[in-house]
Amino acid sequence: MTDALLRRLDVASEAALEAAALLRSYGGNSLTVEEKRPGDLVTAADRASEDLILKILRRHFPEDVILTEESGQQGSAQGLYAWMIDPLDGTTNFAHGYPFAAVSIGLLQSREPVLGVICDVFRGDLFRAGQGMGATRNHKPIQVSTTKELSHSLLVTGFAYDRRETPDNNYAEFCHFTHLTQGVRRGGSAALDLAYVATGQLDGYWERGLSPWDIAAGIVLVREAGGKVTAYDGSPVDVYSGRLLASNGWLHSAMQQELAQVRPLPVSFPVGGIPKQPGKD
Repeated sequence: MTDALLRRLDVASEAALEAAALLRSYGGNSLTVEEKRPGDLVTAADRASEDLILKILRRHFPEDVILTEESGQQGSAQGLYAWMIDPLDGTTNFAHGYPFAAVSIGLLQSREPVLGVICDVFRGDLFRAGQGMGATRNHKPIQVSTTKELSHSLLVTGFAYDRRETPDNNYAEFCHFTHLTQGVRRGGSAALDLAYVATGQLDGYWERGLSPWDIAAGIVLVREAGGKVTAYDGSPVDVYSGRLLASNGWLHSAMQQELAQVRPLPVSFPVGGIPKQPGKD
């Protein structure tokens, strides 16, 4: 790992810790919540966290490209390094006071994730990883689980904001894996889901409808903790594709095969309505 990447890892860690502390300062305050689209929330806390992170990164690395959830892209697309920032991953949880949210800062080099920093807003845990240097939680090494059978596994997933409008909404996959495993969780923060795959507390994760700032940091964490991350079909993952399969490695082939068998449930979900079964009014 180069000195340039090490320096970026340390600065990203500083930014994530400061942003998480700022977000905690909003605890107990009345938050104004806006809805960008159905189910996709943003608050003043998101924007304050993003402003703080941008200020730190611009001060240290003005030449780098930065892509954030709220502000979009800044800097030349030709830059060597590109930051992927989610200033508050799990806004819906945060807005409801549900303690599962994170600051996620990832770094791409030639479109490939090479650094990842995730800070658990409520617990204060700091997850760090850099290509070729392993992964840590609070500076202690972490590694993926050794679970080898789906029937013994605990998985995690999520549901995209467009789930009301498309049959490709991950509901069928969720039901399918629920019957094959010891359980499937839905945390509400892709960054923390991936972090807990890296620690071995979860064995695998899949999801669709993702943005690059959701997953860039977590990809590095899982890989550096000894896990595997690919597209659903096992091909190399593209952070811009919106789909991701991550596991401890042992379960990867089985999860990939099961995902390939699933077909969308024959159920329509009208916006604002209740599920309508085929053939029923």
